[in-house]
Amino acid sequence: MASALVRELLDAGIHFGHQCSRWNPKMKPYIYGKRNGIHIIDIRETLRGLLRARKFLTQLVAGGEDVLFVGTKRQAREVVEKEAGRCNMHYVSERWLGGTLTNFRTIRGRLQRLEELESLVGSPVWETDYSKKMKSTLSRELKKIQRNLNGIRKMNRLPSALVLVDVRKEHNAVREAQALGIPTIALLDTDSDPELTNIPIPGNDDSMRSIALVLRYLADAVEEGFKARPEPRPQAEQPEGSEFGAPPPRRRGRRPMPMGHGAPGGPEPARTAVATTEEESPAAPEAQPAHDFGVQAQGNAPA
Repeated sequence: MASALVRELLDAGIHFGHQCSRWNPKMKPYIYGKRNGIHIIDIRETLRGLLRARKFLTQLVAGGEDVLFVGTKRQAREVVEKEAGRCNMHYVSERWLGGTLTNFRTIRGRLQRLEELESLVGSPVWETDYSKKMKSTLSRELKKIQRNLNGIRKMNRLPSALVLVDVRKEHNAVREAQALGIPTIALLDTDSDPELTNIPIPGNDDSMRSIALVLRYLADAVEEGFKARPEPRPQAEQPEGSEFGAPPPRRRGRRPMPMGHGAPGGPEPARTAVATTEEESPAAPEAQPAHDFGVQAQGNAPA
């Protein structure tokens, strides 16, 4: 299988890099040599990156996590939509909106707006209660939201990994993933920085054939992870004491506070009553302080 994959990679031209004058020195371990002023990528490093990414994605998806495919450059848009849709995952093929990950709550609000507009357009009041100008404005808003957010409209939580095409083009997505600690897998060329991604796959990120081959391989790994997911057990078969089968734990009631001195709702201390009695009786000369001699003061008070 490895030899067949290597042949497909070579046929797709994934080993062709950029011009030598445009290279990033950090890509030196992934470069085999140069020919006619163009760097040649080591196909062994490409294969090693693909195998690591395949293993990682399979284990991640088998554990119930989601993956986000990102490719906004012209050569990758159609392929990203196709492969992400095939493996039932989320994707971003148009402009990356700032805050897609770090401000996910606001993005969810825009997705709710998308659902509202779609329901409005399909309702009977669209043709009767709205003017041409208003319908034109709402239609433009609907198309804009669909173009930018249609690939993540079912993403109810943050993804656990990002698959990127060209980290230089998707630098905003890389920064947000790093800020949130989300691992990234990236197809990068000889002009990119491999330290920006967790699993680099060195290869030609400008060729449609190489992009399609890499994404197809990773989408197959996602599908394998889906097949390895455990099937959800019916609620009736949940064992006793499990999350769904056991009744909610009973909360312990608080112990009643003693109804003594200083307790809320309890009797007032004796010195309060004594002090009041002394104030009402002017005949008591030189009464001792109630807090020191509460019992004596109470005994000296007139009946």
